Amino acid sequence: MKYLITIVGPTAIGKTALSIALAQHFNCEIISCDSRQFFKEMTIGTAVPNQEELKSATHHFIQNKSIFENYTVGDYEKEALLKLEELFSKNDFAILIGGSGLYVDAVLKGFDEFPDIDPEIRTEVNLNYEKLGISYLQEQLKKFDPDYFQRITLENPQTLQNPQRMMRFVEVCIGTQKPYSSFLNQKKNNRNFTPVLIGLEADRQIIYNRINQRVDIMMNEGLLDEAKTLYPNKSLNALQTVGYRELFSYFDGEFSLPFAIEEIKKNTRRFSKRQLTWFKRNESTKWFDYNSNIKLIFDYINLKLKV
Repeated sequence: MKYLITIVGPTAIGKTALSIALAQHFNCEIISCDSRQFFKEMTIGTAVPNQEELKSATHHFIQNKSIFENYTVGDYEKEALLKLEELFSKNDFAILIGGSGLYVDAVLKGFDEFPDIDPEIRTEVNLNYEKLGISYLQEQLKKFDPDYFQRITLENPQTLQNPQRMMRFVEVCIGTQKPYSSFLNQKKNNRNFTPVLIGLEADRQIIYNRINQRVDIMMNEGLLDEAKTLYPNKSLNALQTVGYRELFSYFDGEFSLPFAIEEIKKNTRRFSKRQLTWFKRNESTKWFDYNSNIKLIFDYINLKLKV
């Protein structure tokens, strides 16, 4: 039996430290599914594990792509499964860690199959977006698939600002004359491993304090300079993310620097709330306080291995 020990939870909760401890305990390797840490040009603002942490256990999918590459969650699913197949050929255990719920789901459950869409429809949706903006896509999704629109609004509102994903939703709706959500959860994707899900949580104020502290550390480590080097490429999809967007607004003269920093903290806190909402949907996850004695977590995993 092969086991994928999966660690989830909000940002700044301590997932990296736990993943390394587990990897050392089981003498196995770590697969990252933090979609912001894939990009080698983004280091400080994505809280990439430091050199000491990276040396403590073998990590995969950390800074392995460029912001100039078009890298989708579907691409990640294929690559991660191939890597897991390789890892499981020499070990019964692997660790999956990350705060990107969609990417965790991609590995554990896979994605649904959608019909091919007429390229002319794709072109028309793209042209309308360029002419009318993101609000056009939002209105179309709300019209064709109100339930899915409501679900995104509640669980992952950042998706509503992602033109690539929104265009995909809309083109499927128009091309099939069916709601996008009607194609979800239609098939079972077989996996050759058993997931053991561990969640880390804390009181909301503790999470918020840890986030605020992390942002201050990032600024001290040079996040402003890192954002400045990325600023000429600010329109790239990979850079539409918390920690960079706000500093781009500072460079544009829209924010003062103190206000931009407070916005990073506020938007990261909001992001952490959405992360918890997403992960709490999975009833298979066993939740531990971030400060729990690690022996409790080891005991739980060992119990699951015997079932």
